Amino acid sequence: MILESIENGPLIWPTIEDNGVTRPRKYSELTLAKAIQADCDVKAPNIILQGLPPEVYELVRNHRIAKELWERIQLLMQGTSLMK
Repeated sequence: MILESIENGPLIWPTIEDNGVTRPRKYSELTLAKAIQADCDVKAPNIILQGLPPEVYELVRNHRIAKELWERIQLLMQGTSLMK
């Protein structure tokens, strides 16, 4: 599921109508699968950031969405020996 977060982007939180108002579901209202995906959306960027060289980390550390972070890293690392 972490790889899914990196490849497909974050979970799009389902909505619910509550007293005539549409709102995103609370974490406690998510299905088990959606809750696991939400957790992975938080973990994935942290896992990616931990494995980066310091100079790359400094350039991408503000990205919080794993898919965007991974795409930025791929762009920065093009042509380096780490992208084989």
